[in-house]
Amino acid sequence: MNASAIIPGCVSVVIPALDEAVSLACLIEALRREPELKEIIVVDGGSIDGTAAVAARLGARVVTSERGRGQQLRTGGALATGDYLLFLHADTTFPRRGLAAFAALLDRDPRVPGGNFRVVFDGDTRFARGLTVFYAWIRRFALYYGDSGIFVRRAVYSELGGFRPMALMEDYDFVRRLERAGPTCRVEHPPLVTSSRKFAGRRPVAIVWGWALIHFLYWAGVSPARLSRIYYRASRSGRGTSMSRQS
Repeated sequence: MNASAIIPGCVSVVIPALDEAVSLACLIEALRREPELKEIIVVDGGSIDGTAAVAARLGARVVTSERGRGQQLRTGGALATGDYLLFLHADTTFPRRGLAAFAALLDRDPRVPGGNFRVVFDGDTRFARGLTVFYAWIRRFALYYGDSGIFVRRAVYSELGGFRPMALMEDYDFVRRLERAGPTCRVEHPPLVTSSRKFAGRRPVAIVWGWALIHFLYWAGVSPARLSRIYYRASRSGRGTSMSRQS
């Protein structure tokens, strides 16, 4: 089935946010142009820049939650009512017909539980371009993260137990379960554009090394709470760690 055959209003979009008034406004405006959109749920983690007011003014449903992306995603996912759910970061630049692109893939093959978008990092720097290539490479190993836009059938999301309220690695944890649910897919075109700001001022080699270290520690059984402390300590020192940034 092609994208134009998708039933309007079938997608719920969940966006965790914390002090993202400017970027969130652009994202909501882009999403509201998509005919497949049913609702936008913005889960605010205690913003002080007017994020919640901006989202409400633009027609999103705004709810508050304990700060932390895992908890915010879980809160929003529990409220979503669309047949398909899409989880986005607030600093995403969403492409025209993006909802139709992934909804068509899910509608075409009922075996597919969900997937993600090809992601392009903004900024005309060598590192941003390299990061885009790196993300495309690790997707071959079924590795992808929240900044690439995770989508899933609502029924599957419920069966998997949704996102867990983890301090870090909540997207990795969910994707591992999603991958076991069936053959996932990736939207190649149009891609998402996401901000590379979280890597600004950090050494590329240290970022990739930190990413590998966090994953190793996770699989070694280190708690997400302790991983979060490692992540923020390294971030403050300018070294960088995980590919997954907390709200």
